[in-house]
Amino acid sequence: MRTLGVDLAAASKKTAVAVIDWSDSLARLTHLSLDVDDQEIVDLFGACTMTGVDCPVGWPDALIPFLTGHRNFDGGPVLAHDGIAGRRLLAYRDTDRFTTAHTGLIPLSVSADRLAHPAMRCAVIQAKIAAIHGPQQRDGSGRLAEVYPAASLKIWGFNGRGYKGRGIPEADRLGLLLAAFEERAPWLDLGGYRDRLAGSDDMFDAVIASLTARAVARGLTLQPDGGQAEAARSEGWIHLPSCALDGLR
Repeated sequence: MRTLGVDLAAASKKTAVAVIDWSDSLARLTHLSLDVDDQEIVDLFGACTMTGVDCPVGWPDALIPFLTGHRNFDGGPVLAHDGIAGRRLLAYRDTDRFTTAHTGLIPLSVSADRLAHPAMRCAVIQAKIAAIHGPQQRDGSGRLAEVYPAASLKIWGFNGRGYKGRGIPEADRLGLLLAAFEERAPWLDLGGYRDRLAGSDDMFDAVIASLTARAVARGLTLQPDGGQAEAARSEGWIHLPSCALDGLR
């Protein structure tokens, strides 16, 4: 099995990818790069079994009729979201609420926060993948799954906060986090990329996304049920590992 992790930014700059090759008991990081364009992501997708992308793959279902109503001067679907509770349905998806309930983390809003621009790029990349490899279901049942590295780290028992940035404190925290990760996962061969990982939270997140993609491929993530399953098909679904880190082997 080969898994791809993508830490997607709004543009090529700061977009990172990581490819891990898996054998019976070992895993090896075989490709790691930063400032990656769409074409490299599409090419790597084609060469991998499962891809985990750290970016929303869809928008809240309630947002579409709200925007359409506003455009057409139809007050019905707009007034249905009067008040803060109604607006939360426009800002957050079912999977965002599920993630908060299970991890305590609050994902950024795809429609009302900094993720909006990367999500637009992600939609374009999904269309490029579909043109070559066929449409990939947004619930992760195909070869593309939405992941959330901070949540994966928390589930696996790591402190996934405070390591993002370019200052000395952030760099120190990333180094400590990487060292703790190596201690807990001696079966993961970093393939000579350790120094690059220690200097880039984007590339580190891509590795966590690739590891989470392995959990998705093995059916070791929390799945939507009932009404969540229907919403996941259109809005997307954040795959949270249901196994310990060692369970990936």
